[in-house]
Amino acid sequence: MNLQSVKTRFGIVGTSPALERALATAVRVAPADITVLVRGESGTGKEALPKIIHHHSARKHGPYIAVNCGAIPEGTIDSELFGHEKGSFTGAHEARKGYFEEADGGTVFLDEVGELPLATQARLLRVLETGEYLRVGSSKVRKTDVRVVAATNLDFDQAMVDGKFREDLYYRLNQVPLMLPPLRDRGMDIHLLFRKFTGDFSERHHMPPIRLGPEAVELLQRYPWPGNVRQLKNIAEQISAIETERAVDADRLLDYLPELPRRDLAKIPVDGQEGAGPGLNEREILYKLLFEMKSDLHDLKSLVLKMIQEGKIDAGSSEDQSLVNRVFGEQEGTDLLLLPERAGAEPAWAATRTETGDPEAFAESTEVEESLSLLDSERELIQRALVKHGHRRKQAAAELGISERTLYRKIKEFGLK
Repeated sequence: MNLQSVKTRFGIVGTSPALERALATAVRVAPADITVLVRGESGTGKEALPKIIHHHSARKHGPYIAVNCGAIPEGTIDSELFGHEKGSFTGAHEARKGYFEEADGGTVFLDEVGELPLATQARLLRVLETGEYLRVGSSKVRKTDVRVVAATNLDFDQAMVDGKFREDLYYRLNQVPLMLPPLRDRGMDIHLLFRKFTGDFSERHHMPPIRLGPEAVELLQRYPWPGNVRQLKNIAEQISAIETERAVDADRLLDYLPELPRRDLAKIPVDGQEGAGPGLNEREILYKLLFEMKSDLHDLKSLVLKMIQEGKIDAGSSEDQSLVNRVFGEQEGTDLLLLPERAGAEPAWAATRTETGDPEAFAESTEVEESLSLLDSERELIQRALVKHGHRRKQAAAELGISERTLYRKIKEFGLK
């Protein structure tokens, strides 16, 4: 069976290589009666692969039961999976079959299998290895013939180190690993999915479909989608329900994209680390400006120090000494530049001479008051980056160390062209 027919039957949209590789592997391993572990971030659509495996296996006419292990309380999970006998605990008024007994001859899909308590993990390992289990409150060994497909977004390496997941169970579940890619790695699939979700919504509610402009499509594809397909569907339906104008541009789309979570923000570059990437917010922009101001101050100190060492600063004036003290700072232990006499230089104090060489003739200086407004500085910085990169927003955002989303909003806020 070709992949396109599989996608059509199970409503899967996308052509990214990683997605198609996972689908092809699922179809190939379906006839082999072995355990499969589906990995991937929350919201990537892991629940589709167990259905594909079941419907392409010899068990397709048997039961298919999906169990969300994370939604069942720890006190009742054993009863839900393996059943219980009458009177085995308070409220057990009659015997009850568990999912493994109900699914005999079919497939059990254990979603969020990493949430199982350790005692239940031991029971599950026994079922996988021998097909045997005990109902809660019973000593009678029962047999079942089920295929298990499990899914999780758990970091198993860390969970096993922390003692929260059994290593032997992990290797038993992971006979065939399948990895679903996050939405941010699926390129053009993002726009295809958006069109599908908005098209489905428009068809259900008899509304014209949403159309995205070119910049909106680019923004859609560059957003990292921490909630993956589930988040994309939510936003697509929001836009379809709220927007009266069915043509949506990038500025309008920004209103629906939430700020990135803190873990997705790039770090401020310090001590020779890599430069800041996209994802910085207004506070990070302020920090970046402050670092640049600090760099300018270092340059000023280096220039004054050079003038002192070359004898271009007069040592005889108390006013000059005060000026140098203000430039270098008066406190001991400063982490910028030490005063020249502490570094072994001859003390000399600042006032530049005129070109005539007359020590009494000092060049007059004019102080220029610069704007100290952070908003003005931010606006100028953004404008310069846009001009430098020919108003290509992607490159300008990378130069500024902010996300394209933030740059779009700042351009709009400052009224820049």
